[in-house]
Amino acid sequence: MRRGRFEQAEGGTLFLDEIGDMPLELQTRLLRVLSDGHYYRVGGHSAIKSHVRVIAATHQNLEQRVAQGQFREDLFHRLNVIRLRLPALRERREDIAPLTRHFLQRSAQELGVESKRIAPAALQVLEQCPFPGNVRQLENLCHWLTVMAPAQTIQVKDLPDDLRSATTVDEASSAVSSTPLAMPAGTAPPSETSVQAGAMPSLAPGTAASDWEAGVEQAALALLRSGEGDVMHHLTQRFERAVIGAALAQTHGRRIEAAQRLGIGRNTITRKIQELGMED
Repeated sequence: MRRGRFEQAEGGTLFLDEIGDMPLELQTRLLRVLSDGHYYRVGGHSAIKSHVRVIAATHQNLEQRVAQGQFREDLFHRLNVIRLRLPALRERREDIAPLTRHFLQRSAQELGVESKRIAPAALQVLEQCPFPGNVRQLENLCHWLTVMAPAQTIQVKDLPDDLRSATTVDEASSAVSSTPLAMPAGTAPPSETSVQAGAMPSLAPGTAASDWEAGVEQAALALLRSGEGDVMHHLTQRFERAVIGAALAQTHGRRIEAAQRLGIGRNTITRKIQELGMED
């Protein structure tokens, strides 16, 4: 006789995904098991005691489903014992980078190929995406990239058109420019040592935003006229290094506080410090 899910999970955990989409008829059966702890095999007449822990998940608003008569209220209260909310991926963008690398490695293992890497510029595009399909959308994207990306390093041009059109990030290599970023008059250019020590000076308090923007524009024009490649990436790297260095200087090297002041996650600032070579 075929064993049902509760019997298969005896002594363990039964995970019910998308419980909010369960038909009302099945909701009634599940409620009966959760209420008295017994179930019947299909076609059976003897009650079987269940020793199973039930974990349910859903993307639905169950309170709203209850109000609409699409989910049983008594079942909702039976399930709503310990409630955990997993934030959407767009609410924890600092997780996108490690998840992307993990999914690329897993896809490569499943397909029996070498794991692909993702360029910083392409990763920046992903970090700006809303991901309405959450982690599953990112997982499917990584699987698609493992199959479709022509080179071992995934560039911005390899990403699907709908992702690229949703952002304004241009493709660039991972090389770091040695060309200094032009700074407004009266502001000393930061040295590499001061950056690593977290002592990057900020712009002078009285500096107008237009002056700072003009300095960046001059640096960009100088790089473009010199024929330097990857200008966007080079300037972005130096900008991030300066801003993070300034935040660390203001917070005396306290990364969590610096991340809060910058409005980014602590995982993001840790990753940026590593990528920009700012480790002590």
